[in-house]
Amino acid sequence: MQTQILGLLTPLMALLFAVTFAVFWRVGRMKRHVLGFAIGYVLFAIGFLATHFLPANAFYLFHTTQFFYSLGTIVYIASVCERAGQRAHVGSLFGVYLISALVLALAVNLTSDVGPRLIIVNSGYGAMFAMGLATLLNAKRRTIIDIAIIAIVALQAVDFLVRPNLTLMFERNIPAEVYRDSVYYSLIGLVLGVKSVTAAMVLIAATISEWMTTLRESGERDPLTGLQNRGSFEQSIRSLLPLAQNEGRPLSLVVADIDHFKQVNDIWGHQAGDHAISSFGELIQSMVRGCDKAGRIGGEEFCIAVWNCENEPAERLAERIRLALSRLQHSGINEDIRLTASFGLATARDGETYEQLFARADEALYKAKSAGRNRVENAERSNRLDVVSAQDRDLAELIPVAAVQR
Repeated sequence: MQTQILGLLTPLMALLFAVTFAVFWRVGRMKRHVLGFAIGYVLFAIGFLATHFLPANAFYLFHTTQFFYSLGTIVYIASVCERAGQRAHVGSLFGVYLISALVLALAVNLTSDVGPRLIIVNSGYGAMFAMGLATLLNAKRRTIIDIAIIAIVALQAVDFLVRPNLTLMFERNIPAEVYRDSVYYSLIGLVLGVKSVTAAMVLIAATISEWMTTLRESGERDPLTGLQNRGSFEQSIRSLLPLAQNEGRPLSLVVADIDHFKQVNDIWGHQAGDHAISSFGELIQSMVRGCDKAGRIGGEEFCIAVWNCENEPAERLAERIRLALSRLQHSGINEDIRLTASFGLATARDGETYEQLFARADEALYKAKSAGRNRVENAERSNRLDVVSAQDRDLAELIPVAAVQR
């Protein structure tokens, strides 16, 4: 009776953790790796229950439990790696499962001793966690929680690779019919329970930390577009400018303004105008990189800080956004109407402040508006053209003088 209760404790805890992560994902609108944690623990729980309730001498026992444990491990590792900004090689993880499943099938057919089966399946899990550990070690982020997760994954790899061999040294032969009465079975229930709780506590702490960050950042977001609001954007670029100058990296600023926006509100109403602003914000967000900063700084005015980007590539980015907007259909506006935007662009100079950089980009935007709208004006190119024009005027003034002298 006691063994039955202990056997149910681990899967019940796994299901509790799965529900916890699912609630975090749903209520907190968190990223999909949190949902991956929930799915992983559900699969672990099914594996635990299969181990506990399926007939101990059934040939399919280890095949069934291995399938759910392996699938849970793959989802777990992929989710942990995605959280760290790394992509686990899922194909290789499935390859490890298939190889160990084939070897397990041979072992089941050759002997009734569960010892070789335990070594095969646990070695497979250990190899998967070792692969996940290698992927996590390539991540650049190293907070305390990140280190704790790496430690948990490393512990899982070592446990699965070492524990079965050590245990079977004391219990050399375990017939399938007495498997649940063995020392190994009692030990694995305890170890899996402790590991499950420890890993879940670390991941829950990581999830709560991410949730708090999301809540804090939501106060810095424009509710209509999801981009940074003006204060948050200006704070970001004021931090990026000295960083770019210290590291010798280029930083470009793009300022955009939707053309004739007042007419949108006057003709189709403010709700259509809000939809247009929201759509433009989503378009910008989809076309910038994760290292760039984008914000809505006014009614229909937007800013993009393009990190580590020279002037001409930043101009091409602005041009791509301009063209994409000119093809975009907006809810609440006639289907044959397309909105456009004008863009001003400047690239930071040595020692330049945000106010100075913004003033030059805003001046370029004004030139784009004055030149007919729906265009990109580059402050750096405009300056070069102004210099060339001045040189041409000077040359023109000198030509008559030279002719008189001759």
